[in-house]
Amino acid sequence: MLLKISTIVLIPSLIIQGNAVKKNTLRLAEPAGPRQGTVGTGKALSVLIIGDSAAAGVGVETQEDALLGAVLKQLQDAYEISYQLEATTGHSSGQVIQTVKNMSHQHFDVVITSVGVNDITKLMQPKDWIQKQQQLYAEINRKFTPELVIASGVPPMNRFPALPHPLAWLFGQYAKGMNKNLAKFVQQQSNMQWIEYDLQRFKSLNLEMAKDGFHPSKEIYTLWGKQVADKIRQMF
Repeated sequence: MLLKISTIVLIPSLIIQGNAVKKNTLRLAEPAGPRQGTVGTGKALSVLIIGDSAAAGVGVETQEDALLGAVLKQLQDAYEISYQLEATTGHSSGQVIQTVKNMSHQHFDVVITSVGVNDITKLMQPKDWIQKQQQLYAEINRKFTPELVIASGVPPMNRFPALPHPLAWLFGQYAKGMNKNLAKFVQQQSNMQWIEYDLQRFKSLNLEMAKDGFHPSKEIYTLWGKQVADKIRQMF
């Protein structure tokens, strides 16, 4: 209720600041590079990454420096990895669900997701967002029968350099509520784990975001990829 009230009160500021952010924020393209293939030697492992611009690797110039590349670098010495990336800038949870529905039935050992930022910019309430996540992961399990699903937490948007206050503060409150619900949901699933997007920790390690102040940098993707790879190694 407090989040709804805060949103209503701040609507005039949100409109003004939101338009300014859209106008002034640098728009980065999705990185070049293969989104499907096989690399590495060792135990066979199939991996799907699906989601939004962070999943797609926006913030760097090549997939080698993005989340996909970071995960592959961590694992390719011990696994023969068949990988696929299905991610699009601007996609909300509903659009990611539709992407999954449009894909053919196939098995992936691991599915990695990143979704939420574009739901926040649409002011989707956390209780509605978690319902969308339930739909998303039900569809993922139905389509891909994964042994492990790794859900990436929603970034703390209050710490995004590109966002001014009070817009940043409000978006941070949405992210906090979404992550709280996501953690609870993941704990109830036998094949799921989640990774918190800990921007405060990244900053303590002197890791900056991409030049648009909105997306991960190569260094953050590297650390994120290591966190994902660690969870995969524990399972396989």
